[in-house]
Amino acid sequence: MSAAEEVVAEGHEAVEAVPKRAMTLGTGTSVVVLLLLIAVPLFAKNFVIFQLTQLLYLGLAVLALNILTGGSGQFSLGQSAFYGIGAYITAVMMEQFNIPYFLCLPVAGVLCFGVGFLFGQPALRLSGVYLALATFALATAMPQLLKLNFLEPWTGGVQGLVVTKPDAPFGLKMSQDMWLYYFTLVVVLAIYVASVNLLRSRSGRAFMAIRDNEIAASAMGVNVALYKTLAFGVSAAITGVAGGLSAIAVQFVAPDSFTITLAIQLFLGMVVGGVGWLPGSIVGAAFIIFVPNIAEGISKGLSGAVFGVLLFLVIYLVPHGARQLAILGQQLAGRLRKN
Repeated sequence: MSAAEEVVAEGHEAVEAVPKRAMTLGTGTSVVVLLLLIAVPLFAKNFVIFQLTQLLYLGLAVLALNILTGGSGQFSLGQSAFYGIGAYITAVMMEQFNIPYFLCLPVAGVLCFGVGFLFGQPALRLSGVYLALATFALATAMPQLLKLNFLEPWTGGVQGLVVTKPDAPFGLKMSQDMWLYYFTLVVVLAIYVASVNLLRSRSGRAFMAIRDNEIAASAMGVNVALYKTLAFGVSAAITGVAGGLSAIAVQFVAPDSFTITLAIQLFLGMVVGGVGWLPGSIVGAAFIIFVPNIAEGISKGLSGAVFGVLLFLVIYLVPHGARQLAILGQQLAGRLRKN
């Protein structure tokens, strides 16, 4: 039985430490998932392709939160602020300065890294619910900051900013939605692989040592302050890139799109996908995109109540989220092979 399986079997709390070897899928499963992600848009309509693109960039934002919480053990309810900053940087660069979209995303990531790293400095004095409340304040303030009058010539103020969706390059015969899906897929895969390697590196081991026991990590020579702020910076950078991708896909940014509701959705996606399990980020993103529509289909007048019931059932039945289902599926497959 693997360490992750032991965690599930023992029935510990939902926010549980995950060993680094349990953070990814196996090679065979990864190849199958990748082939599905490549093939599905070839047979789907543009609206479905748009939803899949939405799934990818929201999954990327959930992955960023997973690195912060599942990797280094720090809570954040302010991811919507970094998401909004990345979206606005991309939109302003594209529409006000005519910079190609593929160059805007790295800039958004670097600037969000700087903001996240600086925000992590005062956050060093906080932990647990107090850190969550500090990041909650950031998420609450960001929509108001984006409406400031002196920023209006660039951001459009409360009216927001319309973004032009890019065409496929080199005369490729595919729709804008399909091209943007494959572009997003490449970006997400590159960041996913980089994130896995980061968590397997010396820095990743330092993150997990801080997550498991901050005092013991410090005693072993880990620079706790540096790695905690670095985790904030990396998480903010990835969230900023996700925000930039959303601005291009949705073709619109406005301050009220990046409220605390978005931050809570990302947190919910991380819990449903499995805290610390990186592939679960896509499952969590699927939950926050599709389950509200399912709830509305069941009852338009009580969609919020239906969503609450569905969420309660998920948390009650599989408290470790999609990670728990993956482990149970792995155990079942092993028994079938033996028989």
